[in-house]
Amino acid sequence: MNADFKLEVRSRDLKGKGSSRRLRRSGKTPAVLYGGGVQPTPITLDNHALAKQMEQEAFFTSILNIVLDGNPQAAVVKEVQHHPFKPQVLHLDFQRILEDEKINLNVPIHFLGEEAAKGVTERDGVLARLVTEVEVTCLPKDLPEFLELDVSELDLNQVLLLSDITLPEGVELVPLSHDQDGPVVGINPARQEEEEEIEVEEGEMLAEGEEIEGSEEEKTAEGEEKPKEEPSS
Repeated sequence: MNADFKLEVRSRDLKGKGSSRRLRRSGKTPAVLYGGGVQPTPITLDNHALAKQMEQEAFFTSILNIVLDGNPQAAVVKEVQHHPFKPQVLHLDFQRILEDEKINLNVPIHFLGEEAAKGVTERDGVLARLVTEVEVTCLPKDLPEFLELDVSELDLNQVLLLSDITLPEGVELVPLSHDQDGPVVGINPARQEEEEEIEVEEGEMLAEGEEIEGSEEEKTAEGEEKPKEEPSS
């Protein structure tokens, strides 16, 4: 259960929106560390150090080494709250990890062979990613950084399901209440073909309409004499 990421954090006493706003203005991010049979602990992190770690995808699916006031603790990221329109993290939730207890965590799916997929190279289809991450359950030592799904043999109008994902030993998918084995990725016909057909039809209609004469205003602009109106009686 080795941690590749290390975060120095400090406990905080003050709570509430006002306190959190002051922390963010001072270059800190409020967070909470909970689980492991211990009371939740409000903590703070340095914005710069946090942002550097979050640049790596593995940060969100790795066992982190959270050093709280000098005391190292294993944890994972459970939730990140972002500002609605600014590139800013407002709050994080970290869950303490115990070696002998399974954890649930969302991990990303890496699609292999996208550019070589049959439906794309031979049939001009478009790859559609329907699911990009799944929730898994496992012991901390078995936690995968990501899962892989090979789409190189996928043809037009075909899909791959959750059951097509090869799981590492000790890792299981968390059952979905609405769909136990839903589609993950497929190849659809390119919409460009439909657009080209519409353009051809419009072109044919314009060619047939060339015999239609312009308006009276257009004729006058070209130097033709506008018909005289009969005087009213």
